Amino acid sequence: MSFRKAAMYFKFTKQQRTGIFLLFIIIIVLQAVYFFADFNPPVKSFPEKEQWMALQSEIDAAKSEKNNEKHKVYTFNPNFISDYKGYKLGMSVQEIDRLLAFRKENKYVSSAEEFQQVTKISDSLLKEISPLFKFPDWINNKKEFVNYKKDYKDYKDYKNASSQTFAKKEKTALLDINQATQEDLVKIYGIGEALSSRILKQKEILGGFVSMEQLAEVWGLSPEVIYKLSSHFKIYEVPGFKKILINDASLKELSQFPYFKYALAKQIITYRSMNGEFKNIEELSKIKGFPVEKAKIISLYLEF
Repeated sequence: MSFRKAAMYFKFTKQQRTGIFLLFIIIIVLQAVYFFADFNPPVKSFPEKEQWMALQSEIDAAKSEKNNEKHKVYTFNPNFISDYKGYKLGMSVQEIDRLLAFRKENKYVSSAEEFQQVTKISDSLLKEISPLFKFPDWINNKKEFVNYKKDYKDYKDYKNASSQTFAKKEKTALLDINQATQEDLVKIYGIGEALSSRILKQKEILGGFVSMEQLAEVWGLSPEVIYKLSSHFKIYEVPGFKKILINDASLKELSQFPYFKYALAKQIITYRSMNGEFKNIEELSKIKGFPVEKAKIISLYLEF
């Protein structure tokens, strides 16, 4: 093909040249718009979301600061170690049972050495947990203590005096805590009208005490006062309250039980609907959030 014949293909009329020129202009304009125009949708501002994010940042910072703080170790009275507490401390079931059996006889340990004699724990475990022991002031203070005899009905009550200590020997008959009146309770040193009212209110809420350990749940009662209550009162028999039918109770009934919160009651209902009826307290205690350390007490309020 000659050059002259090829040139014939590039000959355009005036109208064709104008159209081609306009087409180039349109292409150039579209390219410029593509490179310089912003086609992203506008970002909407949500003031509430910004406030929430700012608050979340403060919460995260507070959590981070708390996690960096040194873990604070709290002391406790070893006489009131529960099953769960003993397990967390590394004690075996047999060692915990020895302590609970000792306590059921209304006896109390007054030193780390006596604690080891009762529980038979190893020297290494005693060395590890004994720094956490905190015995009440009446044990540490030689001028004021209570010394029980073998029958635990006679006791010596020593009081502080500025120059000397004196003892007064009395013989007491233990009363049933569920039968105690406010007048009976205020006779105990350290208990006034407010504390006695709280004890009676707690007894009313629960339907009756099934263990003297439940007195620790009354706000304001110190271990020393609980110890004195234990020397004057006991539980002769489980009160005749109406037990909760754990396999038939509604969400409302379970959430009203003092030892169950709403979230736990909801989980119990869900677990029961998916897995069937509960057969015993051990099966119930497997639910997340269940207060395992109070399982024995809770079981006395339930009927399976």
